[in-house]
Amino acid sequence: MSLFGDGLEAAVQKAFTRPAPKSAGAQMRYLVKQLKGTKAVAQMLRISQRTVERYVKDQIKKPRPDLAERLEREVKKRWQPQIRAKAKAKAASTGGIVIDTRARMGYTAPIGSTDEDRVRHLTVALPPHFAARLFDAQEAGASDAQLQQIVADGLKEAYFQDGGRRAGSLEEVRFTDVQHLEFDL
Repeated sequence: MSLFGDGLEAAVQKAFTRPAPKSAGAQMRYLVKQLKGTKAVAQMLRISQRTVERYVKDQIKKPRPDLAERLEREVKKRWQPQIRAKAKAKAASTGGIVIDTRARMGYTAPIGSTDEDRVRHLTVALPPHFAARLFDAQEAGASDAQLQQIVADGLKEAYFQDGGRRAGSLEEVRFTDVQHLEFDL
């Protein structure tokens, strides 16, 4: 996926109330139940239907690394959808989203200001409407660059302009060279 998309997904997964299935057999049984059949699971994971049936019966216990990764990703994508939806709704309405990042940041402003970008490590709480924009864009299939721009807009408002209390003439925030990025709800 992407740095921003994976980060948002990891933040939502922290809200889970129960751990996702760990063993390959349990993961496969969960997917078969969710997709209502072994054929759909086999097509999604790009393996044979018979292989899926063997995992369900615990005849095969250890998948190849690439299959194990796909299996875990698909299970976590579908795990606890109501908890996931509640966490997103809470972040979008009241809670907001916290971003911890180390990246090169600067801004475009009128002549005479110190707009040179530099590497900064920030932990900033973005307002709820930016959380809503991020989750809506992610669900609409936004690219990493689009999600990065939404985060840059949020940093402009929450950090550089301090909610409208300073730097009112700030035009654009540059948010590049992301070294570390973590979201929390």
